[in-house]
Amino acid sequence: MGNEGNTPVAVGEHSVHAVLDLPSRRLKAQKIVDVLGLSSGPTRMRVLEVGCGSGGIANYLGTLEGSPFEVDAVDVEDNRLIHAGYRFTQVSSVALPFADASFDVVISNHVIEHVGDTYAQVHHLREIRRVLRRGGAGYLAVPNRWQLIEPHFRLPFLSWLPERWRTPYLRAARRGELYDCRPVTRGELEALFGHGGLVHENACVHALRSMMAIEGRRWSMQRWLLGLVPDRVLWSLRSACPTHVYRFWRDEFADAQGGADLPPSPSSRQSVVERSNE
Repeated sequence: MGNEGNTPVAVGEHSVHAVLDLPSRRLKAQKIVDVLGLSSGPTRMRVLEVGCGSGGIANYLGTLEGSPFEVDAVDVEDNRLIHAGYRFTQVSSVALPFADASFDVVISNHVIEHVGDTYAQVHHLREIRRVLRRGGAGYLAVPNRWQLIEPHFRLPFLSWLPERWRTPYLRAARRGELYDCRPVTRGELEALFGHGGLVHENACVHALRSMMAIEGRRWSMQRWLLGLVPDRVLWSLRSACPTHVYRFWRDEFADAQGGADLPPSPSSRQSVVERSNE
C-alpha cells in the first residue's frame, strides 16, 4: 500500500511506492477535507487512513487545532516519517483489524492499485465498507490506467499494455524487476465499487478545483487557464483525468438486505471489465 507515484524502493519481490514528502501530504489532506466536506461534519469523527505511507495525512488530520478527528492508520510497511496525532497498526493484507462500523470516514489514497489482483481490490473495498458506519463517507483516489506516463515508474504507456507485457517492458527499461501495480479505468473502478457494496460519486472536478485553490501560487497559470473552462467541459473529460477521485458511501439497499444483494467477488479482472461495459 502507499500513496501516489514516487521513486519505488524494493522490498522483497515488491516495491514500496509511498510518497515521503510531508509538505505534499499536508496539501493532500486539506484537499481530502474539502472534497468530503468534513469541516461541516459532526463535532467528533473517527477516521481511518488505509495505506498511510509517510503518515503525513494522518498526522495533519489528528493534529489540527481543535481537531474533530480521532485518527487510525494502517499500512503493510512502516515508512512513517511522522508519528504524532494518530494510532498506527501494521497489517499484512487488505483485512482491517477493526470492528464493523467503526469509522465515520475512511481514506484510501492511491492504495487500491497496490493491493493485488481484482479479487484483492474488491476485498479492499469490502473491508472498507465493513468498517464504515452508516452515514459515513469515504475518499478514494487511484491513477487512471490511461495516463500517458505511468506515475510509479515514470514510463510512457506502461499501464496501457496488457498485464503480461508490463514487467518485461519495465525490465527492458531498467526501471525495476516487477510491475506490481494495477491502475484502473473509470469503468473498471466503478464496477469495483459495485462489487464492494459501495455507492460512489466522481469528484474529479471538485478535487481539481480544490487543489488549485489550496496550492495557490504554484497553480497560478494553470488556474487562470482552467478557470476559463466550464465545469461541464471538465466533467465530460473525466474518463481521461490522470487521477480518478471519488467519494463513496455504504450502499443502503445492500444494508437493508443484510448484504445479500452484493455480487460475488470477481474471480478475474475480465469479469470486472465485462461488468464495466454493461
